[in-house]
This record gives sequence, structure tokens and C-alpha cells, in this order.
Amino acid sequence: MEDRMKDRIEQLVDYIMKHCLWQFHSRTWDREKQNEGILTKTMQILCEEPVEKETPADRCYWVDAICLADAFKARYSWLTTLDKAELKLLMQGLKDRMDYLTITGSLNEELNDSKY
Repeated sequence: MEDRMKDRIEQLVDYIMKHCLWQFHSRTWDREKQNEGILTKTMQILCEEPVEKETPADRCYWVDAICLADAFKARYSWLTTLDKAELKLLMQGLKDRMDYLTITGSLNEELNDSKY
């Protein structure tokens, strides 16, 4: 089961890396906020849960999340076989992987340059 989950996470990562410009913000804190905001809202949409849209940032993340959820549902039919608990586990794994690839594992030193 663990290998299947890792494979599915990598499929979703591959889609984001090839199609989503939001992953390229220039600062660590922007990437942290975006990964959290967009991927949490995507998970809520996929799980048919309420999505917070109170602030302009919430609404921005929500729009990206709608596009991402729609793309995931269109491309990955196996999503329909997952229950809410599995979807939440998948999306947390995706967020953890994206945080690593775009923040903690990134070799881009400008992400943390306080003068930039």
C-alpha cells in the first residue's frame, strides 16, 4: 500500500511541476503559504468539505485549488476509489513532498535572501 501511495503522490507532483506556475514564488514564506493554502483547499474540494474564502488570499488559493482538483479528477481516475481518510493522507503526502521539492530541498539560495 505504501508504494502505491508514493506512486500516486509522485503522479500528482508531476502534474504540478509541469502545469502550475504557483510553485515558483521567489520566497520561502510565499511558497509555504501557497503550498498550505492551495493544497489544503484542493483536499477540501476533493473531500467535498467547506472551503474558507474569507480573505483575498483565500480566494486566490481557492481558484488555484479548483483548477488543480478538476485536473486531478480528470487525469487520475483512481482518485474516485479513495475514501476521505485516504484522500487526506494522499494530500498531506503531496504537501510534504511539494514542501521538500520547492522549499526545504531546494538549492535556490535566493529563497531565503533577506535583501531580495
